[in-house]
Amino acid sequence: MQDLTPTQIAIIAAVVLVVIGAIIVFAQRRRSEKLRSRFGPEYERSVAESGDRRRAEAQLEKRAERVEKFHLRALTAEDRSRFTEQWDRVQAHFVDAPAGAVAEADQLLGDIMATCGYPMGDFEQRAADVSVDHPVVVQNYRAAHEIALRQAKGQATTEDLRRAMIHYRALFEDIVYDRKEAVKDRGPVVVDRREAEREEIRRRAS
Repeated sequence: MQDLTPTQIAIIAAVVLVVIGAIIVFAQRRRSEKLRSRFGPEYERSVAESGDRRRAEAQLEKRAERVEKFHLRALTAEDRSRFTEQWDRVQAHFVDAPAGAVAEADQLLGDIMATCGYPMGDFEQRAADVSVDHPVVVQNYRAAHEIALRQAKGQATTEDLRRAMIHYRALFEDIVYDRKEAVKDRGPVVVDRREAEREEIRRRAS
């Protein structure tokens, strides 16, 4: 270094700074790609809500760290059977009492999450916790809960309630059976007896 001229030293320092900057940018991109891959649509939602990508990413990392401390467990075969029977009763109840069925579905999902080991705090915290392992269907959970809140105010239509049941079922299938496409397998939620009869005819004909 003693033989270097001030100009050469300045050039070397500039190159070092460029390399360090490139490493930092690369690390930030890798971090973003990793979080985007893990959280999917929840990543974009968090960025949009916070208005700052770095802040949103820090929040998502903190969310993941929080969930890692939970003692989560997989549902047993008995759990799955019990919850499936309860869900089938809730869905059947929808035909005669849509509003009541939506409230029951919300309660059932809470029971399932508690059984898995999720703490039952306020809804937003619960949804944030679930998003770590179920980042896609948590959007369904939020949409269904929003409809349930509107129903409590008498502002939800029967079609809204039908959509809420579909949203709840998506999360139900994802948690209970870990089947991302299970909504397609179990058929549509029925709204009235005529639709139920048509669905039964289609099922028998298939």
